[in-house]
Amino acid sequence: MRVSFQPALRRAARGRLSSAAQPSNFKARMSTVAAEQIVPSTHDTLAYNAERQQRADRILQDAVKATAARHDWTREEISAIFYQPLMKLAYQAATVHRRFHNPAEVQLCTLMNIKTGGCTEDCSYCAQSTRYQKGTGLEAKRVETVESVLEAARIAKENGSTRFCMGAAWRDMRGRKNSLRNIKDMVSGVRAMGMEVCVTLGMIDEEQAKELKAAGLTAYNHNVDTSREFYPSIISTRTYDERLKTLGHVRDAGINVCSGGILGLGETSEDRIGLLHTVATLPSHPESFPVNALVPIKGTPLGDRKPIEFTSMLRTIAAARIVMPATIIRIAAGRKTMAEEQQALCFMAGANAIFTGEKMLTTECNGWDEDAAMFGRWGLEPMKSFQKSAVPPPVDVESGLE
Repeated sequence: MRVSFQPALRRAARGRLSSAAQPSNFKARMSTVAAEQIVPSTHDTLAYNAERQQRADRILQDAVKATAARHDWTREEISAIFYQPLMKLAYQAATVHRRFHNPAEVQLCTLMNIKTGGCTEDCSYCAQSTRYQKGTGLEAKRVETVESVLEAARIAKENGSTRFCMGAAWRDMRGRKNSLRNIKDMVSGVRAMGMEVCVTLGMIDEEQAKELKAAGLTAYNHNVDTSREFYPSIISTRTYDERLKTLGHVRDAGINVCSGGILGLGETSEDRIGLLHTVATLPSHPESFPVNALVPIKGTPLGDRKPIEFTSMLRTIAAARIVMPATIIRIAAGRKTMAEEQQALCFMAGANAIFTGEKMLTTECNGWDEDAAMFGRWGLEPMKSFQKSAVPPPVDVESGLE
């Protein structure tokens, strides 16, 4: 932003001229002081910016040296990390990633829509809402059978996926006892295959969380989507605190929390910082953090939005890796539009999970064969179920040597 100091200088000049009629030069001196207060010197501005950058660098350096996760991040600290030059941020995120994870391992997850459409929520990005059904043309369907879901899980496992995720388009699980019973059978069946299993069923209460845990559920996905401030612009039928309450039920039941956000909803960078602040200050960090890029779907309120820039995805992934060092960070919706080299940059900066398979809910997904070829070219390997590799030897942060 270019700032003009001319009006202030003119005011100071008028003060000096009028002082000629005064019995002393007191008024002129006061005008000069006022002008100096209004017009900061270039030197002062540069000094302020340098001091601010030094503070941001200290915050980043301290974060990169961490050997354990912390949960007391301030928004100022996350902002200082988030706004670092992108190349520097990605490099430092890669350093943290290698301290907490095997950088060659990427978790392969497959997501199946076990109940399509008919949701009463008004999430502006979602084709499964009944409010947008006329525009999207998506027809609501009944819950899939246990047999069909387990068959899909077997195919996913044969193709290399180690985590099977199931999504149902519901606001909550109230009054769905039969559906919950079937879903528990799905969960136990997938676990019997030796796979990790995750579900996303909308809001659940404490007892439902305990039932899912008893069935063998590994993780529960419930995204917070964006910052608390921007959230009401996207959804009005469920509050931010209701989402956090569901995460609390999941956590208290001993189920891993999977919670992330969506980029490209019309939010600002400050909202992305707010998203990171929310999840990084939970009582325990999410076991996994999906980073979704909005896939605009015609007929929804956000159907005409332009795709998010890749640099925003990379910056968010890198910042998330630094503030949540032990969390699995998943490139989720929108990966289909990313070039292979862009995906590789995300893996280098800390992403270590993807969705792969035939479809991702109602949007396209990269296929198993396509991802297997990519893994071969970049020297990546699937993360085993329940067996994230031991962390490599610690690296000396100052020298970069083991």
